[in-house]
Amino acid sequence: MADRLLCETDMAFQLFDWLDVEGRLSDSEFDGETARAYFDLSQKLAADHFLPHYKTSDTHEPRLENGQVHVLPEIGTALAEFRDLGLFGASFPEDLGGMGLPYLLSSASYAWFAAANCSSIGYTMLTGANARLLAAFGNKVQIDTFARPQIEGRWFGTMCLSEPQAGSGLADVRTRAVADGADAHGPRYRLTGNKMWISGGDQDISENIVHLVLAKVPNDAGDLPDGTEGISLFIVPKVLPDGTLNDIAVAGLNHKMGNRGTSNCLLNFGEGGGAVGWMVGEPGQGLRQMFMMMNEARIAVGFGAAALACRGYLLAVDYARERLQGRAIGQREGAPVAIIEHTDVRRMLLAIRAYSEGAMGLCLYCAALVDRPDDAEDAALLELLTPVAKTFPSEYGPKANDLAIQIHGGYGYTRDFDVEQLYRDNRLNPIHEGTTGIQALDLLGRKILREGSGLKVLERRIDDTCARAEAFPELSGNAAALRVALSQVFSTIDAVRTHPKDQQMDNAAPFQTAFCLVVVAWIWLDQAVAAHSLEQGLPQNDRLRAGKTTTCRYFFTLELPMAAPLLAQVASGCDVTRTADPALF
Repeated sequence: MADRLLCETDMAFQLFDWLDVEGRLSDSEFDGETARAYFDLSQKLAADHFLPHYKTSDTHEPRLENGQVHVLPEIGTALAEFRDLGLFGASFPEDLGGMGLPYLLSSASYAWFAAANCSSIGYTMLTGANARLLAAFGNKVQIDTFARPQIEGRWFGTMCLSEPQAGSGLADVRTRAVADGADAHGPRYRLTGNKMWISGGDQDISENIVHLVLAKVPNDAGDLPDGTEGISLFIVPKVLPDGTLNDIAVAGLNHKMGNRGTSNCLLNFGEGGGAVGWMVGEPGQGLRQMFMMMNEARIAVGFGAAALACRGYLLAVDYARERLQGRAIGQREGAPVAIIEHTDVRRMLLAIRAYSEGAMGLCLYCAALVDRPDDAEDAALLELLTPVAKTFPSEYGPKANDLAIQIHGGYGYTRDFDVEQLYRDNRLNPIHEGTTGIQALDLLGRKILREGSGLKVLERRIDDTCARAEAFPELSGNAAALRVALSQVFSTIDAVRTHPKDQQMDNAAPFQTAFCLVVVAWIWLDQAVAAHSLEQGLPQNDRLRAGKTTTCRYFFTLELPMAAPLLAQVASGCDVTRTADPALF
């Protein structure tokens, strides 16, 4: 099994040459040398402590015994190393106990661990997002009591949204929170209800678990309000501040196709009278607050999907170079050649590289936007691109892993090679933190038709990239194609606005697919421009430039053209799915 996790050359190019992470450190105590050391540390820690139990965590799933979930001990050992190096709080400000690193750099670090073992590092993703929400919306006592231990990595966190009867339909949440006085932590409540699909919902590798729970406060008649406006957010820890266990029971574990090292639980709150929880902020603000955590998690899902695809690419390249099979076209004799000599294998490798590196570039670009919250244009663009950063990697990442299996042939379909597990692990990503269909509704409905400011920023950024690309003969044709594709996006949006209101979302998913292709084409062209700007004559730069140029050409030649028929379908108001009678199925 190859130990390469991500392409060091490409990650360094994207961070230091394309996105200029060193320039983003000018206002901090860190410099470029520190950034590179952190980059190297992440790579080494991921390879030494997370990769070795990757396959073991797949075969030794979490188990529930006497109400306690037990996970593979090696997961706890790896996360203890992660904690001892202060990596849980890497992107948090120093006054909260963090390291104050740019989110871009900490996200690049996360990608190494996701490539090595997505299940183990998943605990840290939810913990960081939980603590960041509390730091933004909690009171001082809540932050000190519940956020700081997570930033230290001693406690882990979860997000408890879905319920068995509601799924992603949060308006139908029925978990009940009844007022129970107040204390130093704020308004106290007793919660009763069930939460489903809770990643990290219980485990035995942290001192405590902080659950952030969406629930509704009943009115004077005892009824729960309808819709999402009545949803509030509550801090419900497994262990209460006085050291006693809270009224939370694990009703069962979900046995997953992949990503098995992360426990996934059905939790019952209040079987013994009510789980103690404290409201975060004001009543009815829970969903707005939780969107901060969900948006961070969506970008993290994109990073995880991209990392799994990138590792699959490296494994496929290594196998294609080593596996001898067949002979070159037109030759009947002689020794077999490496399968990378076959055109169709190179086609698949180019596709995998286009999907995986494009997805990673998209996520890193979004992470760079996170670092500039006070820039109105960047904030608007981040809002627009968040569903894209979740969707493209999670849809095209599994496609990349599927092709990696194909390149391995029969061996790829066996458990002896990691590519089959990478595919199974990645298949979760189109589902959790909002399915692809939900992201499409968000993108077209909220981010474009309702708001639209981010789209104007995107147009200006794409125009700038195209203008710079036109200076290079190898890229000028791509710039022209991207301008045409973007104009098709805008004409499609104009057409959708003319459709009846109740039909505008009928083709949101195909629109999102086309939009993702246009955005990732832009990411590829922007990277190609940056690669052409590197110093000429250095072998490593020349090879990187050739790789970026060829893969960019592949994407523009074979992937971007698929956007046009999808946009035509959307613009036409295609009604085949809306008018299909449910009785047909």
